[in-house]
Amino acid sequence: MDIRTLKDIPEIKGKRIIVRVDYNVPLQKDGEIQDDTRIVESLDTIKYLLEKGGRLIIVSHLGRPDGQYKEEFRLTRVAQYLGKLLNQNVKKFDLVLNDQIKSEIDGMQDSEIVMLENVRFHPGEESCDPKFTKELAGIGDIFVSDAFGAAHRKHASTAGIAQYLPAYAGLLMEKEIKALSPLMEDEPKRPLTMIFGGAKIDTKIDVIKNFLEKADYFLIGGGLANTFLSAKGYNVGKSLYEAEKSELANEIMEKAENFILPHDVVVAEEISETAKAENISIEKVENEMKILDIGMESAEKFAKIVHDSGTIIWNGPLGLYEFTPFQNGSRTVAKALAANKNATSIIGGGDTIDSIKRFNISPDQFTHVSTGGGACIEFLAGKSLPGIEIFKSS
Repeated sequence: MDIRTLKDIPEIKGKRIIVRVDYNVPLQKDGEIQDDTRIVESLDTIKYLLEKGGRLIIVSHLGRPDGQYKEEFRLTRVAQYLGKLLNQNVKKFDLVLNDQIKSEIDGMQDSEIVMLENVRFHPGEESCDPKFTKELAGIGDIFVSDAFGAAHRKHASTAGIAQYLPAYAGLLMEKEIKALSPLMEDEPKRPLTMIFGGAKIDTKIDVIKNFLEKADYFLIGGGLANTFLSAKGYNVGKSLYEAEKSELANEIMEKAENFILPHDVVVAEEISETAKAENISIEKVENEMKILDIGMESAEKFAKIVHDSGTIIWNGPLGLYEFTPFQNGSRTVAKALAANKNATSIIGGGDTIDSIKRFNISPDQFTHVSTGGGACIEFLAGKSLPGIEIFKSS
């Protein structure tokens, strides 16, 4: 894919550069950052632009504040964390944009860096409102996006701004595109195995359809598996599943070869660290039970397929990995994936990344760890992503 990158920017020194990043990071209950992957991955672009004398205006979102100012979604701690990583002060404004902020940005010096407040606090962001988009573009001379995780959104700060400013892909965005493009354009190493977890069919349906004739195996876990199991007539008790998606689930299973669901599961009646978990056959699930992980035999079966695969794409944990009793499925598969050094291994999605870190498995053991969940899925589904189209050479 031919795109413009920050290496194509003719002049950086003294330019006001709006850098869209994806700092939508998971936070702990006390507000501290739980996983800094997305922040760390943006550093190469930021350092490159600072070293070249750019005046950086960092723009990001956090959570879903729905166009309102909400204290729990402020970027204050994120800005402080970024400052520590850069060993440089990062001034964070308390508003998205106003005349005072514009004035301070106009007075910036070379190699300074500031951060706007959560851009989704402004109602014009997600609607890509023309007035807000133009106002946002007005504080910069150049637009650089490293927000692959938000590239599937046509928002003011991800795509709309490119109507007014020359747009370039950052180093992280470029890396994501280069890592994922071969899966769409070239013949992958075989067998090609797709692993899907998480909760909803809707977020995975298009990529499953796109790979129906390409993939050798589909391994399904998490709440997603419960929907397919229910569609096949199994009792899933009080498990999380989508009953209204049964027809769609059956359509997929009819078309897909080697569509593998767990044949044993881990169940419990409560969700906690001290839950009394039981590993049982799927046929033995009863009404009060909740399926919270794939079973031990299914995990070993998945791991064997992963061990023998040439290309593996994984999106979504296979169980409720946040709690120890329900971690085995994801951990077993993650270890098998990390151990397969001959395979091309792609991991996508914040929860998947968080799970491997909890299992003390280094991201370096995989070919590529994507910072985008939904964006990665939509890219692999063959969709046109607004936040990437803006970089394509005409």
